[in-house]
Amino acid sequence: MSLLFIQTGLLTTLQDLGRTGYRQLGINPNGAMDGRAARLLNVLLGNNENEGILEMHFPPPKILFETDAQIALGGADFSAGINSEPIENWRPIGVSKNSLLTFGAKKEGARLSLAVRGGFKIAKWLGSLSTNLKAKTGGFEGRALQKGDRLYLNREIPESRFAMRQRPLNYKISSHLIPNYSRSPKIRVMAGREWQNLTTESQNRFLRQSFFIRPDSDRMGFRLKGSPLQLGENVELVSSAVGFGTIQLLPDGELIILLADHQTTGGYPRIAHVVAADLSVLAQLGAGDQINFDLISLAEAERLILQFEKQLNRLKIGCRFKTYAEN
Repeated sequence: MSLLFIQTGLLTTLQDLGRTGYRQLGINPNGAMDGRAARLLNVLLGNNENEGILEMHFPPPKILFETDAQIALGGADFSAGINSEPIENWRPIGVSKNSLLTFGAKKEGARLSLAVRGGFKIAKWLGSLSTNLKAKTGGFEGRALQKGDRLYLNREIPESRFAMRQRPLNYKISSHLIPNYSRSPKIRVMAGREWQNLTTESQNRFLRQSFFIRPDSDRMGFRLKGSPLQLGENVELVSSAVGFGTIQLLPDGELIILLADHQTTGGYPRIAHVVAADLSVLAQLGAGDQINFDLISLAEAERLILQFEKQLNRLKIGCRFKTYAEN
């Protein structure tokens, strides 16, 4: 009942939807960069949507299945294959014991999520199995997965109940639920607490120019390259709460977008916040990719996320019936 890593990937970690309730102690939430992909894949497999997933970067690892399993991939597309047979994203896949999961070319996105039916047998730290790389805790020994590591599964799928041939099942996630991934997206944002502190020219520049993700970005934040922005007057701010998607103005006029491994507080001006509906699109960007911003209202941001939650609930109902039928 395990997966064996026979080749190390660039950065492969265990994540879930994050560690909540401890920010007052300075413990950041971590969690999947592409939270929507993680939720969709787990629902597709009949798991709790907060079940742990593997988050892989390119080049990804090679994984040997030492047991029959059912998996689903989503987010980035790294040309996955089981025993050299191509498999699709966003669809449940039956994997037979002693099968090898490998990857080819990078087609789209920066982070691929892999969920397994039943989830991974990993002890949680503070209620979450997400990996905290800075604190070296959570997930798999607080670190990225390496060659020779074994991940054990919570559930074995008996061959008598599920035909473990390497083939997809006859259903997949609707395209309406899959984020509109792009290497040059228009990311929707809401005005931050210090938005009005920007000069009018800088507000216009923020909304009209393109920004590019710098190579020194990581899971803590995307550093953006663009024409510098300016405040109308310099103000000294008290450190305040920040979150996944907070956009801060740095002293040199450049921007940083905080991501899954963000700190809990910050003292730089918070000029905007990426809306929840676009965090997954943001999460699939990498160095050199382009971003433009579109300012929307809180009401519109709420409408977008409620629309997704309604669609997700329909998926849950449909997958519940499918899972029941397979059992």
